[in-house]
Amino acid sequence: MLGSHTLTHLAIGHKATVRSVEAQGLIRRRLLDLGLVPGTTVEAIRHSPIGDPTAFLIRGSVIALRASEANLINIR
Repeated sequence: MLGSHTLTHLAIGHKATVRSVEAQGLIRRRLLDLGLVPGTTVEAIRHSPIGDPTAFLIRGSVIALRASEANLINIR
């Protein structure tokens, strides 16, 4: 998608809305089960000391996602 951003671009302390999940198979199922469905608001909370994974606030729960996973989630 031209001009789209992924969850990896979300700065700490900022919020965005999930536009789509581009993962396939079991990874897609895991992300959807965590509540990462289109329309969900996500907030970046903090990075780990080495930078990956990043903690996100999703539907009241803090979830850590690796950059490889976060890069599959398009936001607006």
